[in-house]
Amino acid sequence: MNMSVIALQEYEFEKQFDERGAMEWMQENWSKSFLFSAVYAGLIFAGQYYMRERTKFELRKPLMLWSLMLALFSILGAFRTGWYMWHVFYTGGFKQSVCDQSFYNGPVSKFWAYAFVLSKAPELGDTLFIVLRKQKLIFLHWYHHITVLLYSWYSYKDMVAGGGWFMTMNYGVHAFMYSYYTLRAAGFHVPRRFAMLITLTQITQMVMGMVVNILVYMWMHEGHCRSYIENIILSSIMYFSYFLLFCYFFYETYLNRKKHTKVE
Repeated sequence: MNMSVIALQEYEFEKQFDERGAMEWMQENWSKSFLFSAVYAGLIFAGQYYMRERTKFELRKPLMLWSLMLALFSILGAFRTGWYMWHVFYTGGFKQSVCDQSFYNGPVSKFWAYAFVLSKAPELGDTLFIVLRKQKLIFLHWYHHITVLLYSWYSYKDMVAGGGWFMTMNYGVHAFMYSYYTLRAAGFHVPRRFAMLITLTQITQMVMGMVVNILVYMWMHEGHCRSYIENIILSSIMYFSYFLLFCYFFYETYLNRKKHTKVE
């Protein structure tokens, strides 16, 4: 009983959040995510062309502040959505936690669900630092940013089942990832195994995302989960492509001895 009370305790800004207005705005404007994605893609490749003959920028302090801001946001989001998901799991069971739609308009989670989908637009700013510092921009990076933005905005408006799991996992992984980026930008030496662990958690997230999609599909036909076959297909393609790309990244970065020997 006490656990339920703690899990549903709201801060004032969470209480005052207008989830109806947020949902209406997203239903009317979700397609703008395509415009943001197109502008983003154009800017990063134009930026690479612009920086080709120019000296790279250091940008350590701005990068540290940027990463710290996103780390704190992700930590708070993971904590708040995690409490809510635990409450649903504790009171309703695993199936309810997967099929739950109250994540989009319930206490605590309604604010963080909307904050999550909106955050995918400013997170595109990560790439600015890569371009201006003339670091290697891999396909996984910009593909991941674009597709997460598109899918998050597309799915939020329909309040599809599984969203609580998707968002909470992403908040959690980003909490570790941006904390790692903050420490690196601040000049701290972070053991290589910590970076490996982050990539492994990302791979695990993709596996769990595919599992949740399978469960939503199964339970949707039993009348327990509200979703759409188109959404499940798009989500499954997205998660499977991430799984392959992150596995390839892990192999190339940490396991490919021939590549590292050649570099050395």
